[in-house]
Amino acid sequence: MTDIMLEKPEKAEKAEKVEKTEKAGSATLGYVPVQHSVLKNAEIIPMSLRSVHFVMPGGVDDSTAPSGGNAYDRRVSLDLPGFGWQVHKHAVDGSWPRPGAAARAELARTLGEFPDGTVVLLDGLVACGVPEIIVPEAERLRLAVLVHLPLGDETGLEPAVAAELDARERTVLRAVPAVIATSDWAVRRLVSHHGLAPDRVHAAAPGADIAPLASGTDGVSRLLCVAAVTPRKGQHRLVEALAAAVDLPWSCVCVGGLNQDPEYVAGLRSLIARHGLQDRLILAGPQAGAELDASYNAADLMVLTSYAETYGMAVTEALARGIPVLATDVGGLPEAVGVAPDGGVPGILVPPENPAAIAAELRGWFGEADVRRRLKAAARGRRAALNGWAGTARSLAAVLGRLPNEPRRAA
Repeated sequence: MTDIMLEKPEKAEKAEKVEKTEKAGSATLGYVPVQHSVLKNAEIIPMSLRSVHFVMPGGVDDSTAPSGGNAYDRRVSLDLPGFGWQVHKHAVDGSWPRPGAAARAELARTLGEFPDGTVVLLDGLVACGVPEIIVPEAERLRLAVLVHLPLGDETGLEPAVAAELDARERTVLRAVPAVIATSDWAVRRLVSHHGLAPDRVHAAAPGADIAPLASGTDGVSRLLCVAAVTPRKGQHRLVEALAAAVDLPWSCVCVGGLNQDPEYVAGLRSLIARHGLQDRLILAGPQAGAELDASYNAADLMVLTSYAETYGMAVTEALARGIPVLATDVGGLPEAVGVAPDGGVPGILVPPENPAAIAAELRGWFGEADVRRRLKAAARGRRAALNGWAGTARSLAAVLGRLPNEPRRAA
C-alpha cells in the first residue's frame, strides 16, 4: 500500500510540526489532529496519533511474577497505535493497591506533570486504592480506569481491609468519566456493586492469539493449570480434588508465579506432600515464551479452580490451542469458556468450593471417551471463533475517543 499523500507542501510541513510537537511532550499530548493515513489490513491507520499516557504497576514487565493484568497492559500498549493512539507507558513501583509513601508521591508526581486535558489510562490496581490522589486529578485530566479485578474481590484479605479497599475503589470509579472492565460480567458487577452509571462502564475483553493445536500427551492424562499460586487461584482445591482421584492415571503441572504469597505456597507444598502427590503434581513456577508454549502443547486438559476471575486469560490461551477446560463456575470464567459456533461447550464448569465435584468431573473425563471427543471438538470450534487482541485495542480506543473533550475544572 502507498501513503495517501498530502496535496500541498504546507500541509506536509504542518504534519511534521505536529509530529515534532508530539515528541517534545507539549500540551498537545491530549489530542493531535489526524493529518493523513495509510490503509493497512483493511483498517485506516492514522499517521499522526493522539496520545494516551498509560499508568501501570511497576512490575508490569517482571517475568518472575506474570499475571493476566500485566499481560493485558503490555499487549494493548502495543496494539493501540493501530487504532489511533500513541501510548506513553508510566510504570510506578509500589505495593499496590496499598502503596507506601514513596509510591504515592511518585504517582502524584507523575500525574501532576501531565498538562490539563491529557488523556490518561490508569490500571485499576494503581488507581483504585488512592482516591485522595486520583479524584483531584479527575478535575483537570481526562481519566479512564481499567479494572482487572475489583480490589475487594481479592481472596485472603482481612474483612476490614477488603471493605476499606472496596470503599476507596468506589470513590475513584465514581469520579472518573470512563471505567473499563475485562468482561461483560465484570461490567455488570461494577455497575451494580459501585452504583455506576451504565453508560460510563465499558467492556474490553482480552484477546487471544491463535496458536498451533496442542498435540497433548496421551489425549487424556496430562493436566495443566496456568495461574499465579495464590489463594484466589485456589490451587489447594485442585490438590484436594486430585487426591480424591489418585487412582486415575493423571499428572499435573501448575505453571505460575511462586513469589506473590510465600505462606500460601508453603502450605500448598505441605498439602501436596501430605497426600503423597509430589511425583505427580509439579509446581513449575513462572514460564513464558517457548517454555510456556511447550507446557500448553503437552496438555490434554486445562484446569483452573479460582475463587474469583473477571475473565480468565489462561482459559482462552488454552482454547486457542484446542485444549478443553475444567474450571470453577465463577465471575467471568463462563464467558471466557464460551461456546463454539455450533453451540458446543468447550469446557466443564464446576461449582466453587467443591473439590468433590472437580474429582467427579475428572472421573468423567478419564472414563468417558465420548465426553472427551465432544469437549475436544468444541474446543477446536471455539478456537476458530476467538477474538484477537485487535478487538481489545479497538474497544479501548473507542472508549478513549469518547472521553469528554474538556475535564470538569477546565470546562
